[in-house]
Amino acid sequence: MQIGIMGLPGAGKTTLFNVLAGAHAQVGSYSSAVVEPNRAVVKVPDPRLDRLSALFRPKKTTPAEVQYVDVAGLVQGSATKGSLAAFLGHLRQADVLVHVVRAFPGPLGEPTPLADLEAGDLELVLADLGVIDKRLERVDRDIRSAPAGSLQRQAGEREKALLTEFRAALQAERPLRDLTLDPADEKLVRGYGFLTLKPMLVVLNTAEPDEALVAQAKAKLPWRQTEVVSLAGQLEMELGELTAEEAAEFMLALGIETRGAPRVIQLSYHLAGLISFFTAGPDEVRAWTIKQGTPAAEAAGAIHSDIARGFIRAEVVRWDDLLEAGSTTEARKRGLLRSEGRTYIVQDGDVIEFLFNV
Repeated sequence: MQIGIMGLPGAGKTTLFNVLAGAHAQVGSYSSAVVEPNRAVVKVPDPRLDRLSALFRPKKTTPAEVQYVDVAGLVQGSATKGSLAAFLGHLRQADVLVHVVRAFPGPLGEPTPLADLEAGDLELVLADLGVIDKRLERVDRDIRSAPAGSLQRQAGEREKALLTEFRAALQAERPLRDLTLDPADEKLVRGYGFLTLKPMLVVLNTAEPDEALVAQAKAKLPWRQTEVVSLAGQLEMELGELTAEEAAEFMLALGIETRGAPRVIQLSYHLAGLISFFTAGPDEVRAWTIKQGTPAAEAAGAIHSDIARGFIRAEVVRWDDLLEAGSTTEARKRGLLRSEGRTYIVQDGDVIEFLFNV
């Protein structure tokens, strides 16, 4: 699972990457659109995991993880210039896009976050329109060469109708992620890597948290699978250099209750359609990542393919019920732990023990 970080030069993409990854990647230059991006595997903060670990006191606690990819600066016009379009390939491989927008004063002058947000989104729209127009030319040729009534011709006509709908949405400045697609249509266009079809998290990189600006940006982005947050990137990076005690004192002095970085990670994780279930015991408490809507037998495969293959049943208890009961044994006594079959849809926050044949 990859989450791609994008934004215009100077927006603070690499600052955000460093905050999320605890890294010290160097900021790229304006002409760096073709360099290899920074990559980091990031642990997903989850207070539920922390509380379960406090209950079981295991030898090891393992959080869920996602990969962030810091793509070089989004140069305006790159979608239509082949020499500058290489970085779009990295974005196409991402499952979620994080669009960093500068909302702090600095060497580049006063910020224009709403205009920059619009400029970045326009590049994605133009890139998708370019893919659609090129594909439609090919589909039209295939339709003309296919026999009337053939399956090949029917498939081509169906794809043409869908792509024509996509083009109309984009020309109306509506991202493809706002459309409702059935599974067959999703499968049909999956290989094209449409950028506006990907879930989007907009991160307003501010000098300090600014909820009024968040509200303005949300008003411009009333789309499905779209979230907006404010994060003081430079401040977050400074906090990351401190010990936990020093950071707590600094935040108290500034009147900051919570850091923004965990929220960015959690939002991008859930925008990817991911949820976590837990396994818990004296050896390890662990968060496992699955797609929302995954049945129990398939979720078991996240742990090991042998468990999925030999699945018998899943012993399931909600994480908060388990905490309230104080132990798995007590949860069972209270009727909070239940047996579920292979088709049970695993819920975010389930604590599961899988029983299986070897």
